[in-house]
Amino acid sequence: MKTPIHILAFTIFSILTHAQETSTQSIETDKSQILKVMQAQENAWNNHDLKGFMQGYWNSDSLKFFGGRGLTYGWDNTLANYKKTYPSKTESGTLHFVIKDISRIEHDNYWVMGEYHLTRTAGDASGVFMIIFKMIDGEWKIVADMSC
Repeated sequence: MKTPIHILAFTIFSILTHAQETSTQSIETDKSQILKVMQAQENAWNNHDLKGFMQGYWNSDSLKFFGGRGLTYGWDNTLANYKKTYPSKTESGTLHFVIKDISRIEHDNYWVMGEYHLTRTAGDASGVFMIIFKMIDGEWKIVADMSC
């Protein structure tokens, strides 16, 4: 005969197990959606569509980009830097991301660490990045980017 304490323990265990499974599924869904954003960025970049590439970024003056030019604030300023550095397909070339890690920071924030590789006639380039994605208005957006 099962005692009330056994029934309570089983119920709690079942709830926690279900919550963990749901959380794991949610994290995997989030990661998949983030990778789709990055794939769309690769596609836009490879068509020398810098504005399309920027669709993965939060369109806000609070966006932060830290790279070779130092810290840049804002979507418009970040796009302007990309246009200055990569004025044509010769400079932008073909982009390929190599994702090394996607980790949840908290419920609606993830960091992504990886490498970028540019194959181009102006000379190949590569480096590393760490970007932070946040769910904003139902979409995953990059709110901070550190690339070198």
